Amino acid sequence: MKIHEYQAKSVLERFGVPVPRGEVAFSATEAGEIARRLGGAIAVVKAQIHAGGRGKGGGVKLAKSADEAEQLAKQMIGMTLITHQTGPEGRKVARVLVEEGLQIERELYLSILIDRATACPVVIASAAGGMDIEEVAAKEPQKILREAINRGTGIIPFQARKLAFAMGLEGPAAQKLVKVLDAIYKAFIETDASMIEINPLILTKGGELLALDAKVSFDDNALYRHPDLRDLRDLSEEDPLEVEASKFSLNYIRLDGNIGCMVNGAGLAMATMDIIKLAGGEPANFLDVGGGANAEQIRNAFKILMSDKNVKAVFINIFGGILRCDVLAQGVIAAVKELGVPVPIVIRMEGTNVDEGKRMLKESGLNFATADSMGEGADKAVQLAGKS
Repeated sequence: MKIHEYQAKSVLERFGVPVPRGEVAFSATEAGEIARRLGGAIAVVKAQIHAGGRGKGGGVKLAKSADEAEQLAKQMIGMTLITHQTGPEGRKVARVLVEEGLQIERELYLSILIDRATACPVVIASAAGGMDIEEVAAKEPQKILREAINRGTGIIPFQARKLAFAMGLEGPAAQKLVKVLDAIYKAFIETDASMIEINPLILTKGGELLALDAKVSFDDNALYRHPDLRDLRDLSEEDPLEVEASKFSLNYIRLDGNIGCMVNGAGLAMATMDIIKLAGGEPANFLDVGGGANAEQIRNAFKILMSDKNVKAVFINIFGGILRCDVLAQGVIAAVKELGVPVPIVIRMEGTNVDEGKRMLKESGLNFATADSMGEGADKAVQLAGKS
C-alpha cells in the first residue's frame, strides 16, 4: 500500500526522522493560510499523487509569498499531472503539501527496502540525490552504495558512519546521519514497510539533515496489525478495478493488453502472461484467483475481467489442486450464463477432477475453446482476440 508524501512524513516524524515544517491543503485558500502560518520568505507547494517525477511534471513550485502559494495551489488542485511514472493518462491532483523553504547545501539519497538476494533489509544510499537518481544508477552505478542489515542486530553505528563517510559527510553531519538512519530503520521495521525512500535527504546550510521528500509503501499482508496505517489508503489513487478485486480477495493488476487472464497461483499467472507474450499477444491483466477459490470468486473474477473494455478474449489457465477442476467449471459456466460474456474463452486445466470439469464444459451448451497445454491455449487466445 502506497501513501502520500505528507502522510509518509507524518509517519517518519513519529520515529524521530527530521522533516520540514508543512501541512496539507485541499483548497487554494487553505494553502495560503498554511504559507502565512509558516512564515519565511519562500514556501514550497507540492502536488500530492502516488507517483514520482512531480518536479519535472510541474507539480513542485516555489512561492515567494503566501498569495503566490495560494495561486499556485489553485493551479495545481484539480489539474491532471503527468510524470514518467503516471503514464500518459496522468493523475488528478486533489491536495497539495505546503512546506517551508530551506537553504540547501547538498542533496543526498537514502532508502531501505528488502533485498531478495540476501533475504534481509538493505540500505541504499548515494551522495548524488535528487530528481535524476535513476539516471545516476544507470550511468554511474559505482555512486550507489549498499549496506545489508542483520535483522538480529539492526543497523550497527559503524555501518551508518561508513555510509556517511562514503557520502562525503563528516563531523556533526555524519553523526546526524547515524541518528537519521537509525530512526528510518526503526520506522521500517515497526510499520512493516516494504520500502522507505528519502530523495532527497538534504543537508541545509545550517548543518541540519532533513527528509525533503519521502516515499513509503507498506506490506499489504501486515496491515491487519496497523489499523492506523490502513486508514491512510487513498482509493482515488488506485485503479478502480484493482480496488474492486481486492474486495473479493482477488490478486488483480491491470495491464495494457487485450487478453484477459484468470489463473490460480502467482507463479502460474506470471508464466501465463509470459506465454501469451511468446505467442505474440498482450496480457490485459495479472489475475490470481488463489488456490482455494470457489465458484463465487470465479464469478467475481469474471466481473472484474469484463469491466475492462480492452479485453477481447479470456485465457483461463488452472492447475486443479485445492481448486478442483469441476468447481472451476461450475463457476465459469455460471458466470458466463449470468454475465453474458461477449468475448471468446479459452480454458486449459489440469489436475483434480479434470475429466469431470471438461465434461461439464462440454455439456454446458456454451462455446468454450479448450486446450491441452499452455502453449496451445495461448495460441488460441491470441488468435481469437485478433478476430474479436
